[in-house]
Amino acid sequence: MAIHKFARLLHEGSPIPMFGDGSTARDYTYIDDIVDGVIAAIDHPLGFEVINLGESQTTTLRELIAMLERLSGKVAQIEEHSLQPGGVEITFADVSKARRLLDYNPSTPIETGLRLFLDWFEDTRL
Repeated sequence: MAIHKFARLLHEGSPIPMFGDGSTARDYTYIDDIVDGVIAAIDHPLGFEVINLGESQTTTLRELIAMLERLSGKVAQIEEHSLQPGGVEITFADVSKARRLLDYNPSTPIETGLRLFLDWFEDTRL
């Protein structure tokens, strides 16, 4: 959700809110990699299992904004805020079980996924 929101704000020339110093990190996963994992779960009937899907690589908020700027050719206006109460420094998926049981292997690097997303975003903003 953050990527879509940030792309929209960047496109509009509106400020992007940054909570904290930009060092918080998240596991951004390209949708095709998630779909591959869901299809693999359907194709491998295991009964009831809880399996994490994600990329298992993290990107900081500052890195994400910088990549969006570089790929879009636009300069972001950053609106700095203090870290939100309950804000978590880092989140990422442990996909070891998905790799083992589903042969899950996310393969879309963050920058590639952002490029594909921005292409889609521009195409749908007619």
